[in-house]
Amino acid sequence: MDNIRVAIAGIGNCASSLIQGIEYYRTCNTSQWQGLMHESIGGWRASDIEVVAAFDIDRRKVGHQLEVAVFAKPNCARVFQSVLPPSGVTVQMGPVLDGVADHMAHYGEDEAFRPADEAPVDVATALRSASAEVLICYLPVGSEQAIRHYARACLEAGVAMVNCVPVFLASDTVWADRFRSAGLPIIGDDIKSQVGATIVHRMLGRLFADRGVKLDRTYQLNTGGNTDFLNMLERARLRSKKLSKTESVQSQLDERLDSHDIHVGPSDYVPWQDDNKIAFIRMEGRGFGGVPLELELRLSVQDSPNSAGVVIDAVRCAKLGLVRGLSGPLEAPSAYYMKSPPRQMREDAALRALGSFLGSDGCSPTLARDSDPTQARMHRAREVGA
Repeated sequence: MDNIRVAIAGIGNCASSLIQGIEYYRTCNTSQWQGLMHESIGGWRASDIEVVAAFDIDRRKVGHQLEVAVFAKPNCARVFQSVLPPSGVTVQMGPVLDGVADHMAHYGEDEAFRPADEAPVDVATALRSASAEVLICYLPVGSEQAIRHYARACLEAGVAMVNCVPVFLASDTVWADRFRSAGLPIIGDDIKSQVGATIVHRMLGRLFADRGVKLDRTYQLNTGGNTDFLNMLERARLRSKKLSKTESVQSQLDERLDSHDIHVGPSDYVPWQDDNKIAFIRMEGRGFGGVPLELELRLSVQDSPNSAGVVIDAVRCAKLGLVRGLSGPLEAPSAYYMKSPPRQMREDAALRALGSFLGSDGCSPTLARDSDPTQARMHRAREVGA
């Protein structure tokens, strides 16, 4: 099959993990395929994703080959695939607009941001020249103007979009209609990591409700040392992220919590943590007889690989949508892979909907190789969306 031709906007830590992962799964043997939710989607494996265009605005990345730029400062994602083949892709200068917070220029040399001294390219023209099929948007949180600029370029160039950030496109009716009218699929908004703070918090919320425990109040506090956390020190840029994470958790509760009783969002930047994200979740409720119940959880993850493990699926679903002639928001992939989809679902319902979207020949779950016949039956059922 032909490769999936992908463009990436924002060559930060998440892009680094994704590009490392494409090569990792291309060269590793099958016993090392842990970490993938699906080996195959629509016949495409992870290694069938080919990056054909890349955009950034940082002087340390623009003008450099992609396989070099992904390891440039201030990137600090864990390196699990140190050798990358020549990509033939030069990182191009994108529009700056609101893509960087003012305070980012005032940190140490490793983190300090200064834009490249180049004129921005015409993104739509660059996408067409590269024959890109899917654009992955990895721009910083709060880059409202810049992200919409790339969305308009997708519409002009005829390119599908995977929106990994909480600027609402797929979940906004106006933008959804624009992609629908252009005959292009979009998956969004705001990537939900494989086992990240938000999905764990969502599942715990459902656990309380399903087991008859009344949730009274909860918080989620996160710290990290990558540029995502540094960027969100400007609270105005954090607004959409906090809304996305909060509503993602609220959507799983039978009874919404008052805003006073729920706090979900990034909390602080701790430089020495690098790409390690630490989440603290606390839940207070009442169980049988109104007796108090308290839960506290600490989750430590490498933030960017956690995200890339989902994006590698979302890109293949977007390609499948293109092949099938689908347009507008892809509801099932968005519900399963994103925090703020057009329609929120419970995780089990989203997984069933994704199975139906993929179809009986659309996917091959990683664990289908399991020799346990019970597990094999479970995964066959998942494969056909049962």
